[in-house]
Amino acid sequence: MGLVLSVLLSFVPAFCYASVVYWIDRYEKEPKRLLLGVFLWGAIVAVIGALIWSGLFELSVYLFLGPTFVDLIGSSVIAPVVEESVKGLAVLIIFLVFRPEFDSILDGIVYAAVAALGFAATENVLYLYTAGYATDGYNGLFTLFVMRVLLGGWNHAVYTSFTGIGLAASRLSRHTFVKVVAPVTGLLMAMGAHSLHNTMVILLSQNIGGFLATLAIDWLGWVVMVLVVLWALHRERHWISTHLRDEVERGTLSEAHYRTACSSWAQTAVRLRALFGGQYRATWRFYQACGELAQKKHQRIELGEARYDSTIDSLRGELRQLGPKVTA
Repeated sequence: MGLVLSVLLSFVPAFCYASVVYWIDRYEKEPKRLLLGVFLWGAIVAVIGALIWSGLFELSVYLFLGPTFVDLIGSSVIAPVVEESVKGLAVLIIFLVFRPEFDSILDGIVYAAVAALGFAATENVLYLYTAGYATDGYNGLFTLFVMRVLLGGWNHAVYTSFTGIGLAASRLSRHTFVKVVAPVTGLLMAMGAHSLHNTMVILLSQNIGGFLATLAIDWLGWVVMVLVVLWALHRERHWISTHLRDEVERGTLSEAHYRTACSSWAQTAVRLRALFGGQYRATWRFYQACGELAQKKHQRIELGEARYDSTIDSLRGELRQLGPKVTA
C-alpha cells in the first residue's frame, strides 16, 4: 500500500502541474504526443540515466577522495550536472528532430518543464517510499510529500526551463555566437540553480531558519520563471497581432476572428461556447492555426526561413476553409 500511495502522490500532482504548463501555452499549443514523449523521457529514461551516471561518479569520488566528500559533492555537483543533462536531452531531441514545433521561448520552457515534471514524479516515488514510508511509515511518507511535492513541486521544472530557454534563444537567433553560446549558458544556469538548492539543503536544512531560507530561494526562482513566462506570452501575442494584421486584408481572417486570435481570454470564451455548440474541434484548430501562421511568418520574416513558405500557404488555406464554421 505504501508503494501505491507513493506512486499516486507523486504522479497525480505531476500530471496536474503538467496540465498547468499546457494551459499556460495559450496561443500555439505543442502537440500532446511530444509532451507525453518528453514526460515519459523524464520519468523513465532520464531517471535511469541519472541513477547510473550519478552512481558511477559518486563511486569515483568515494575511491579517490573517501566517504567524507561523497554526500556534499554528490548533491552539490554530481546530481545537478547529471540530472540537468539527462533531462535536457529530451528538449534537445525536440530541438533537433522536431524543429518546426520549436517556435518560441515559451515552447522551450514548456518542453523542459514537462520533461522535468516527469523526472520529478519518478524521483519522488523513490524518495516517498524508501526515505519516507520504509523509514517512518505513513508519517514519513506524508512529510516528504509536503516537502517535495507541494512545497518543492516546481523546482525541477524551473531548473530545466533554463535549458529550454537557452535552446529557444539559439533557435530564434541568426547569430552563430548566440546559437552556440545560448544552449550552453542555459544548461549551466539550470545546473547552477539546481546546485544552489541542493547545497542549501545539505548545509542549512538542519534548522528552521535554513529551511525557510532554502524555501525562499526556491520560490524566488519560481517567481522569476513566472515573469519570464509572462514576458514570453506578451511576445507571442505581439507576433500574432503583427503578423495576422495583413491576413485580414488578404481575406484569410475576418476582423472579428483577428481580434479573438489576439486575446487568449477571448479564445477561451469562444472555445467554451463552441464546446456546447458542437464546433469545438473546428474552433480549436482554427485558432491553433492562427498561432502557427503567426509563428511561421515571424520565422520567415525575421529569420529568413524560406522553407516555411509552403506551410504558410497551407495554413492560410486551412483558415479560409475553417473560418465560416467558427464564431469569433
